[in-house]
Amino acid sequence: QVQLVESGGGLVQAGGSLRLSCAASGRALRTYFMGWFRQAPGAEREFVASNSWSGVGAYYADSVKGRFTISRDNAKNTLYLQMNSLKPEDTAVYYCAAERTGSSWLASHLPDSYAYWGQGTQVTVSS
Repeated sequence: QVQLVESGGGLVQAGGSLRLSCAASGRALRTYFMGWFRQAPGAEREFVASNSWSGVGAYYADSVKGRFTISRDNAKNTLYLQMNSLKPEDTAVYYCAAERTGSSWLASHLPDSYAYWGQGTQVTVSS
């Protein structure tokens, strides 16, 4: 099993930047593809970005493409999400997640592809 802890959320003005971190413990991060999801009040959890085992491959939601960058440092067992040009509609609780054994990388945009989730970190973007 792997335990995940997110950090780096906060309040930022529109147009600003934040970098989220997801620290993993219990197992090596390199054994999982990883994802970031977010959930706004009253909304369903939605896919933001995913990152392959080596960190080379990545998928992004259309809404964040060109603004967000997912990356990882397997030596530090940490996943990152660099968020630039933030918009008020990016306001949500952001969660990192580690793959469920047997899931396909091609399905990494689906919440059911993940077995392990962090507790979330709040990101609030003011207009």
